[in-house]
Amino acid sequence: VYFTNHFFKKYDRTIDQMVQAARSGKQNIAEASMASGTSKEMEIKLTNVARASLEELLIDYEDYLRTHKLQLWGKDHKLALRIRDLNKTADANYETFVRAIEHPDPEISANALVCLINIASYLLKRQLKQLEQAFMNEGGLRERMTKARIDSRYRK
Repeated sequence: VYFTNHFFKKYDRTIDQMVQAARSGKQNIAEASMASGTSKEMEIKLTNVARASLEELLIDYEDYLRTHKLQLWGKDHKLALRIRDLNKTADANYETFVRAIEHPDPEISANALVCLINIASYLLKRQLKQLEQAFMNEGGLRERMTKARIDSRYRK
C-alpha cells in the first residue's frame, strides 16, 4: 500500500488493482495453508491462485517502471542481490526490507517489490512442485479415505 499511496495519483484505478492482487496473493497463501490438512487438491488450487495474483502484481510494477521510464533491475543488479541477501536473514519480515520498500525513489521502491514478488513466486513454484508430487504419491483426502475403507474391508 505504501507504493500506491506515494507514487500514484489518488484516483488512479491501478491502485485498487494492485492492492487487490497483493491481498489476493496473501489471502490465498493463508487459505491454501489452512486447506492443507483436508484437501491437497484445494491447497494446490489456492497456491496456484496466489501465484497468479502475485504475477499480476509483478506485471503492474513492471508496467509502472516502463511507463515512467525507470530501470527494471536485472537479477544480477547489485541492489537486487542485496534484497536476496536480506531475504536470507533469519526471520526476515517487512522491517528487514522497509528501507527499500519505503524508499522515496520510486525506482528503488518498485524494484525492491519486484524482487520480493519474484522471491515469493519462486518459493510458491517450489511449493507447488512438492504439493503436486505429494498428491501423485499419496493422493488426496478422497483417495486416502477410499484406501482406508478398502483396507478396513479386507481386515474384517
